[in-house]
Amino acid sequence: MTLEFKSWMQDVQARMEQTLKTVLPAADHLPSQLHTAMRYSVLDGGKRVRPLLAFAAGAVVDASPDRLQYVGAAVELIHAYSLVHDDMPAMDDDVLRRGKATCHIAFGEASALLAGDALQTAAFDILTSCTLADEPRDQLKMVNILARASGSLGMCGGQGVDLYSVGQALSLPELEQMHGLKTGALIRAAVMLASYCGVAISDEDRGRLDYYAQCIGLAFQVVDDVLDEEADSATLGKTAGKDAANNKPTYVSLLGLAAAKQKAAELKAEALAAIAPFGEKARGLVLLADFIVERTN
Repeated sequence: MTLEFKSWMQDVQARMEQTLKTVLPAADHLPSQLHTAMRYSVLDGGKRVRPLLAFAAGAVVDASPDRLQYVGAAVELIHAYSLVHDDMPAMDDDVLRRGKATCHIAFGEASALLAGDALQTAAFDILTSCTLADEPRDQLKMVNILARASGSLGMCGGQGVDLYSVGQALSLPELEQMHGLKTGALIRAAVMLASYCGVAISDEDRGRLDYYAQCIGLAFQVVDDVLDEEADSATLGKTAGKDAANNKPTYVSLLGLAAAKQKAAELKAEALAAIAPFGEKARGLVLLADFIVERTN
């Protein structure tokens, strides 16, 4: 990681932390326990990979950071809601997230359920209350992109397939389809939303960004599976080894550790090839691809 990229990443993360603090209801606003649980689940944790991708993709279309921060916030709130619900006893039943107790452990199951619900709707509040695109039809398209990425045709659908696949043998295409929904859909949304925040681009160029995001979304999950096998809970900030313990299909269980690492490298190469025509404007996306594949937590 170059010093320049590290500085850029820290600047975006700091900006996003402030933006998220601003868009979330204050902890003392009634009902205070719900708003405290929401802020607990979003603030002071996470790598903010999806907002980082939005800012990097926004550079390709010369988008204003003032717009990108709200796109990043909307996607991050959807991501946070999914983590709150995924950690609950009815799903993954986990006690550790981002190095601290999961929301339902800290606030109880009822508050966690409501916090997740409220974070989801807050994301769409953001997308519809700020001017994020030059053309109203493009902003309407952005709302549709996030809705589809979040629902049964995207993230929720992928989580459903994941839950229903415990103990089953999946083929590589089936595993890729599952994670293309569960993890990849929201990553693609972050990039696609940003692509509407700046100057108009061709369908071909938007397709290049989308393919980059598809590849990086899958690579992100492959690396997650590798880290679940290799890293400890303190390093990950969440419970290590859960997938293996729950007999969930993963890239490591299907391909083996070495082949899974090779798969991540191949996906990164495909992602970089897709955005090569953008040249220097895509430098942030290139460096983020390196960060995602080479991360240790």
